[in-house]
Amino acid sequence: MLSFRFLCFCSRIFLLLFSQQAFSQGSYIPYNRDYYHKIERYEILQKRNNPEFNTGFKPFRRDIVAKYLDSLAEDNSVIRSKADEFNLAYLSQDNWEFSSQDLPESKKPFLKSLYRRPGDLAHYEGDEFGIHLSPVIYLSGGTETDNERNPARLARGLVIRGSVDKKVGFYTYLTTSEVYFPSWVKDYAEYNGAVPGEGFWKEYNTDGYNYFSALGHVSFQITKHIEIQVGHDRNFAGEGYRSFQISDFSNPYMFVKFNTKVWKFQLTNLWTQMTADVFYNRGRPTDGRYPQKYFAYNRLGMNVGKSMNFGFFSSIMTDKINFNYFNPFIFLRWVEQQQGTPDKVMLGLDGKWIFTPGMELYGQFALDEFVFNEFFGIDGKGSKRNKYGAQLGYKYINAFGLNNLDLQLEWNQARPYTFQEKVDYQSYTNWRTPLTHPRGANFREFVGILCYQPLPRLDLNLTGMYQLFGADESPEVNWGGDLLKNRLEGSPTGLFGNYIGQGVENQVIQTNLTASYMVKHNFFIDASHYLRRRTAQDLNAPVSSHYIQLAFRWNFIRPDFNY
Repeated sequence: MLSFRFLCFCSRIFLLLFSQQAFSQGSYIPYNRDYYHKIERYEILQKRNNPEFNTGFKPFRRDIVAKYLDSLAEDNSVIRSKADEFNLAYLSQDNWEFSSQDLPESKKPFLKSLYRRPGDLAHYEGDEFGIHLSPVIYLSGGTETDNERNPARLARGLVIRGSVDKKVGFYTYLTTSEVYFPSWVKDYAEYNGAVPGEGFWKEYNTDGYNYFSALGHVSFQITKHIEIQVGHDRNFAGEGYRSFQISDFSNPYMFVKFNTKVWKFQLTNLWTQMTADVFYNRGRPTDGRYPQKYFAYNRLGMNVGKSMNFGFFSSIMTDKINFNYFNPFIFLRWVEQQQGTPDKVMLGLDGKWIFTPGMELYGQFALDEFVFNEFFGIDGKGSKRNKYGAQLGYKYINAFGLNNLDLQLEWNQARPYTFQEKVDYQSYTNWRTPLTHPRGANFREFVGILCYQPLPRLDLNLTGMYQLFGADESPEVNWGGDLLKNRLEGSPTGLFGNYIGQGVENQVIQTNLTASYMVKHNFFIDASHYLRRRTAQDLNAPVSSHYIQLAFRWNFIRPDFNY
């Protein structure tokens, strides 16, 4: 069978063929919810779609973000407070090599040659070559009620980014970590046999985890309107806190991505190689080649007027390479149907509407399977063949007239057996974790997020979450929530009568209050408190947990334990 390396080889040939037509190019900014929120909030305040990039698919490129920030520097209508001025200066300095603003250098470089720019330990920027290097450090410690081991984490590494001839952008991120997780995260990792967001791991002091993270990509502008990216990283689709198309929750994966932006349209084509399953020995991953699977994703986004955007997507998960899915301009469901429907297909749409300055409505709908008569017919209620995930959300920037107070409300739900499949290795998972929502399927969820920046360097974040979901009482039973199970095996129900929350009903209420203070550029001190309460039919009493944490992070994305 042909290897996925063939696709990578083709992309390299493509780079060479078009090397004389390249345009200015930067690397991509890793997806970080806190960071991206600071960028996207100004688009909502302006009440118009960003002409530089489509927010429906992330991450964004540095040179494009820098161009947008330069436009904000000339637009006094959205820079209204000292915190806004600080954010604009911080984001611009973080992408300074592509900015046209007059950004100051460090007043006192370390040893005269280090930290000449606030965000770079060392850098060189010339006409032919540019490189930026910085350390990555994360140190956290905390205490949790009824947890014999206090949660803690130590991560260290480095991040390198740059460009060649201002035409080829590159990025590398390397860290090694030792972690003791909070109790519910540890339970999640033990159940799935995988650490969320990471790949191969080793046991650390019997109840901890040790793992090495390596992310990287190369990006290249083929023509004025077409760009290619080859990397090992994550992607995120949609405007929400969660995504039903593809999210950043699972392990990084190998991918080739084409972005084509013409007029009001942006076509994103993604072809990936993922890990279908992992071999274990005594509950631990073992060395050896793991089964692979392949994922193709197409999304066409379009701006409608100045304040609306819609995206239409189709995707396929398959256990083997199929060249029919490499056509970037074809409807994937039609191709898959012509071959006898052998693979897992998803269709859907997403959209946003900035209906007034500072307010946005957004949503997603992902369709797994649909039978019209069973969906609308009286006798077809609760059919297993009607499977979908839906999202509806609302963002309010500078809420209630208070500068830098932002509110986000979001509702998500996925019917039982959505994202599962009857064929091995075709469910929507990667490295034994969901590719979309962390909960998988068979759930309802409400998320509320309140962000406040009372001082330029201080960010407060309060996230509240309510989940109702159905769990399986044993490994042999499948109520439709565990994406690692075959949807045709172990189901206690028939074709009809399936409803969200079936199985062992669980309800989770969780809040997270975090205060982050930026001491120096990209160096933060975080203090956080988690309160989690879970009730379930198989529990005699609710399980409650308080988790308090203090962390120091330098060029490290703040961990998210909201699942």
